[in-house]
Amino acid sequence: MAKVVAVIGASNDRSKFGNRAVRAFLQQGYTVIPINPHENEVEGLKAYKSVLDVPGTIDMASFYVPPDVGEQVMNEIAKKGITEVWLNPGAESDRLIRHAQALHIEPIIACSIVAIGQDPYAF
Repeated sequence: MAKVVAVIGASNDRSKFGNRAVRAFLQQGYTVIPINPHENEVEGLKAYKSVLDVPGTIDMASFYVPPDVGEQVMNEIAKKGITEVWLNPGAESDRLIRHAQALHIEPIIACSIVAIGQDPYAF
């Protein structure tokens, strides 16, 4: 079964990495859940305001938001029980990493698009 990934900060701006990630994960066969409180849909997919609004389980979350926004979202990630969390370049901070660890989440500090074998600049 396809892994379910929440793209935190999914965007309709195709030049933003929050959009490139949605397209990259889709191309790799993932079930993609866009998370953005300001969008109703991204790339034709229903967008949710929070991971807590998503029915069912989410296997991983990939962050494309500033660290201060990420701190608020991390609490929701912990409540939802998402254990695989990627902090992409620009989304990480020492404070956010400590916050995640305090919630028993060990974030992966790397580009999730590259990790799934895609070139983030190819989208």
